[in-house]
Amino acid sequence: MSNHPPQSLKFAVVGCGHIGKRHLAVIAAEPTAELVAFCEDDADKLASFTDLYPGTQPYADYQRMLKETDADIISICTPHGLHAIMSIQAAYAGKHILVEKPMALTVRESESMIAAANANEVKLYVVKQNRYNQPILRVKEALDAGQLGRPLMVQCNVIWNRNNAYYEQSSWRGNREFEGGALQTQVSHFIDLMIWWFGDVTQAKTIMDTLNHDIQIEDCGSSALRFSSGVIGNLMWTTCAYRQNFEGSLTLVCEKGLVKIGGKYLNKIEYWEVEGVPQPTLDEEIDQPNNYGTYQGSSSNHDKLITDLVDQFIQRREGVVEGPEGIRSIRAIEKIYGGA
Repeated sequence: MSNHPPQSLKFAVVGCGHIGKRHLAVIAAEPTAELVAFCEDDADKLASFTDLYPGTQPYADYQRMLKETDADIISICTPHGLHAIMSIQAAYAGKHILVEKPMALTVRESESMIAAANANEVKLYVVKQNRYNQPILRVKEALDAGQLGRPLMVQCNVIWNRNNAYYEQSSWRGNREFEGGALQTQVSHFIDLMIWWFGDVTQAKTIMDTLNHDIQIEDCGSSALRFSSGVIGNLMWTTCAYRQNFEGSLTLVCEKGLVKIGGKYLNKIEYWEVEGVPQPTLDEEIDQPNNYGTYQGSSSNHDKLITDLVDQFIQRREGVVEGPEGIRSIRAIEKIYGGA
């Protein structure tokens, strides 16, 4: 690949499920990005997206796409258990990589992905779109400016609903080998944000179980955490909320303030009492959740991430999460599961 950055980036997407569909739409709408190819092994989905994106090359075979496409970046939206091998294959094909969360299911896999990207001199980006949420950015700014004083504790609640139909939609869901666990799927972004604010997880004591689904992974858990900054945390997560998602929240107890970011998708400031600092005003139209038809997921800021990624790549700056930052949440997840 040329050392001279292009003025736009060509993308190919592999995996056209719920999140892959979002990538396709966002990339196609981005003026400085070009959707040139996509890959999907489901024939019906492949035909559907071929009609929806005329002029974009469809593939049923990933290896063939890697060999033939002139895409600069491969956007990997497949089941979690395939992230590592597909990222490594893309790196050895000379392609830059944008991989959905979780980066991989293990630290070892994540390290292999970083090593492959470095060996082939390509970039490895990890999707962390919740870092673009307005309340998250306002709190990050307040922490960095010292307005909250020393952070002391954090409470994270992920009380969501994933019914049996959700797990029955795809064979990889609820499967330990391909999904990993609820921490990788529903809770990954929350863990990333706490690490971003308070440092790496250094201790974890965990209780978890599968109480309300016929699946291989946990659907309920609670973990007491310690972060490298000294902050004490508690993480409660479940996919057993009755009928619908109830809350995804982060509550910060700090020396000079108490803040709760909530709503269902970290899109509201529910409480703000900070010494000398008024509550920020937010645009209510921003940070709406991804809507997948039968359920809703985390915020839909993939458009901001893609715009920032293209701009970052062209201007050779930093900002979008890369592999060495993305692996931090994988280390934390291993520690939380290991603390059970």
